[in-house]
Amino acid sequence: MSKQSYRVCFCFRRRFRVLAAEAPADVKNLFNRYSDNGVMSVENLHRFLIEVQKEENATLEDAHAIMNNLHDLKILNIFHRRGLHLDAFFKYLFADINPPLNSKLGIHQDMNAPLSHYFIYTGHNSYLTGNQLSSDCSDVPIIQALHRGVRVIELDIWPNSAKDDVEVLHGGTLTTPVALIKCLKSIKEHAFTVSEYPVVITLEDHLTTDLQAKTAEMITQTFGDMLFSSDSCLKEFPSPESLKRRVLISTKPPKEYLQAKEVNETGATKGTDQTDTEAWGREVSDIKARYNDKDDSDEGEADDSDEEDPTSQQNTAPEYKRLIAIHAGKGKGGLSDWLRVDPDKVRRLSLSEQELGKAVVTHGKEIIRFTQRNILRIYPKGIRFDSSNYNPFNAWTHGAQMVAFNMQGYGRSLWLMHGMFRGNGGCGYVKKPDILLKAGPNNEVFDPEANLPVKTTLKVTVFMGEGWYYDFEHTHFDAYSPPDFYARIGIAGVDADIVMKKTKTLEDNWIPTWDEQFEFPLTVPELALLRVEVHEYDMSEKDDFAGQTCLPVSELRQGIRAVPLHSRKGEKYNSVKLLLRFEFI
Repeated sequence: MSKQSYRVCFCFRRRFRVLAAEAPADVKNLFNRYSDNGVMSVENLHRFLIEVQKEENATLEDAHAIMNNLHDLKILNIFHRRGLHLDAFFKYLFADINPPLNSKLGIHQDMNAPLSHYFIYTGHNSYLTGNQLSSDCSDVPIIQALHRGVRVIELDIWPNSAKDDVEVLHGGTLTTPVALIKCLKSIKEHAFTVSEYPVVITLEDHLTTDLQAKTAEMITQTFGDMLFSSDSCLKEFPSPESLKRRVLISTKPPKEYLQAKEVNETGATKGTDQTDTEAWGREVSDIKARYNDKDDSDEGEADDSDEEDPTSQQNTAPEYKRLIAIHAGKGKGGLSDWLRVDPDKVRRLSLSEQELGKAVVTHGKEIIRFTQRNILRIYPKGIRFDSSNYNPFNAWTHGAQMVAFNMQGYGRSLWLMHGMFRGNGGCGYVKKPDILLKAGPNNEVFDPEANLPVKTTLKVTVFMGEGWYYDFEHTHFDAYSPPDFYARIGIAGVDADIVMKKTKTLEDNWIPTWDEQFEFPLTVPELALLRVEVHEYDMSEKDDFAGQTCLPVSELRQGIRAVPLHSRKGEKYNSVKLLLRFEFI
């Protein structure tokens, strides 16, 4: 090795050496305030938990438990029995035992209200492994979704090529099918691994009557007593608590499918929606022509009237119809009729993201009134071939319970979805705030566009970050020097609360200490999510992604907290985390 090459290698090693993280000045000051002679006793730690961490109910036993945890983690040793020294205190603040959400609370919301009172973690085309046009269909993404806490699984069911069995696939595309029975068995096996609260299976049904009967037999034999069904349309939805470890089927009743099919075959499509397959064909043609953005219908939902058609009645599969716990359907008229609230029965309505966008302009209040009793499902527009997603807040702020997402896609919209359902113990059901559930004295309902007063202000102090040195290749961000990190902090929620702010960029530092404060006035904190991203500045190319998380503002723990970051796909990094302080002022 030449002298010159030796010098280059030595420089390279030196520049990538990481120094030990040092406590920020505010942390040192707090330690000095709550310690005596360089030691924080159990009693002082207890006082710190109450006064700084705002844990008003903290006990001395809680402080002892933290000490014991630190001994178990080898952060404290036998020489530190009297209490915490500065280094141990700093490591405690940055440890996994000090998370931003209170894991002790678990499922803490009222779970005894009707299903329509909850946001429900919902998947779209849950069987697809990748894009919407040519990826494989499999039970694997269904299992993965259930393990993440997803509670609504969508299956598109079609006859197989021999017309004697049922397959799951995205019709009219090159997706390869998977057997329905395999999907059902996987749902049964994994449904309640993460959450005991009910799983809803939404069926997009393209079956003949005999295969509907076969499907009913498969569902009944697979789920048995786990299945919740009703002989008639429900007058009110049951509660998640009453449906623990139960499975519900949701689709339109068979007679509506048959009526829609008969009408479509005659070419008279007025009053019915086209099936998903027809919509795909139409949209593919549109894209080839001018990349036009058209609506599609995820279910081919048709007439939801109670008038019985004699021909259909003779051809329905009664055992299949009896399995349907949540009836879906649009109705014969236009949007006003679709959103009609029936005092005698509840149902599910599906709208595309574009249909919702148009509907909130003309029927925003009617949508919120509808969702107080009924369930509204929103699904991605058909041209999202890459399995991307849409901003869920237009749906959430209007009370939509089932905001259906492609869980195999990733990006900022899916990060928001992950953030919403980190709430309420990650059980997949988050209680809608009262503003979406109650009408005012003059029967007025919540208006997401209203100019509302500030309810509270969230103050976030961004102290520092660490862990990239251990979770990334040392040349991942820059081939010859440590990274130049900056953080983006902001709010997702109603339009008035949306904002993103940015720290300074710190050059050549694996452990950036920004020590910056940001304030976020919130008009509707009940619907707000805190957005956190870290990027590495790149002068010549696009900045590199370095981690993200989203957290429900209503569940943030005040005080100094260790906030773990996640990958683009939402997978938690082993070591990367930020040290933040949350205060409501």
